[in-house]
Amino acid sequence: MSALFLARLQFAFTICFHFLFPAMTLGTALIILISESLYLIKKDEAYKKITDFLVKLLGLIFVVGAATGIVMEFSFGTNWSGYSRAVGDIFGPILAAEGVIAFFLESVFLGVLLYGRGKTSPGVYWLSALLVFIGGHLSAFWIVVANSWMQTPAGYVIGESGKIILGNFADAVFNPSTVVRYVHTILASWVTSAVMVAGIAGYYVRKGLHGQTARTMLKVGIILFALTPLLQLGAGHAHAVKVINMQPEKAAAMEGHFNTMKGAPIYALGYVDVENQKTYGIYIPRGLSFLYNFDWNSEIKGLNDYPREDWPPVNFVFQVYHIMVGAGALMIALGLLGAYLLWRGKLYENRKYLFILPFLIPLPHIAHETGWIAAEVGRQPWIIYKLMKTSQSASVVVSAGEITFSLVMFALIYLLLAVIFLKIFIKIVQKGPAA
Repeated sequence: MSALFLARLQFAFTICFHFLFPAMTLGTALIILISESLYLIKKDEAYKKITDFLVKLLGLIFVVGAATGIVMEFSFGTNWSGYSRAVGDIFGPILAAEGVIAFFLESVFLGVLLYGRGKTSPGVYWLSALLVFIGGHLSAFWIVVANSWMQTPAGYVIGESGKIILGNFADAVFNPSTVVRYVHTILASWVTSAVMVAGIAGYYVRKGLHGQTARTMLKVGIILFALTPLLQLGAGHAHAVKVINMQPEKAAAMEGHFNTMKGAPIYALGYVDVENQKTYGIYIPRGLSFLYNFDWNSEIKGLNDYPREDWPPVNFVFQVYHIMVGAGALMIALGLLGAYLLWRGKLYENRKYLFILPFLIPLPHIAHETGWIAAEVGRQPWIIYKLMKTSQSASVVVSAGEITFSLVMFALIYLLLAVIFLKIFIKIVQKGPAA
């Protein structure tokens, strides 16, 4: 295997593992803010216990997320030196803003949440929850800005040496896909934590643990589980429209379309035969055209409008994209079912639904991991869309053997981190909100 392939594999492995934790951080901070706000308003001890329980989980998630995130930034200078030299002027201010403005805000006030209960006033403790929420979401914003700029670059000029130079900071930050990608990413995190909280609380209620606190926690989780996937449906639609407009090759690969057509179908599942340019599966005739701009006959660009060497791995992108969509549809259905049971007053006694809930916790992770893969692999062969190819960005002095060694070491370390994380996570859950 080539050094380029191994470098891509290593980065994919590290970012997929890392992204599990920010996806839980932001949504957990939201639920902490909600529960602490309700505690201040209602003076109900159940909400206080929920806050304290989730703060422990958030501390664990934050630590592992921070540790795994450092690896990716270092890899830019080792495995991707060509890329770093080309975009250093763009990414330097963005990543500096993430660290100075957002990360430290989140980490400092997370310390207050972890150790300040009873040592600060209720108002200050609530303010700390708010600042952790804001800091985490600001941090995510700057990271999404960097990724969005790679997808839809703006606010730059090309220097004489070929280096990409920052021309307009505001245009670079608010490039054409920043806002829609940010909303989509944030909602993915909210869905993830809603399902996590509902799953844990569902286990407690089914086992008869922690009384009214568990029921209150389940109610909060189910309401968010019903609402956030619906919001994500709207955000996902807006994101898909943006991809069709800005990255038509990626959009065509996601739906397996080779020829430009009016009235393009949308596939629920299937298989793409790239060699024969055929897509087989279950589809809705004219569905993609309608969803694009609510016109059954609107035109959708196909892959054949672009050079073959600029195509991404079509069937792979098609499959991971449809796994994401399928997981999202399942969460919408199950979230609405939970809301219906809550409305009818049957949620706490429906043992089948309560039994299923904990097993749903991995489902949003599957959705956001496959969605992220579809977005990144779908952009290939470009590391910066239409500006720089991935093959031009790798370090030329790092050998395949060196990357293989570091990949194996990262795999072992991350396996250890995963085991430790799960052990501590389960221990916190076993103690529960009454501890």
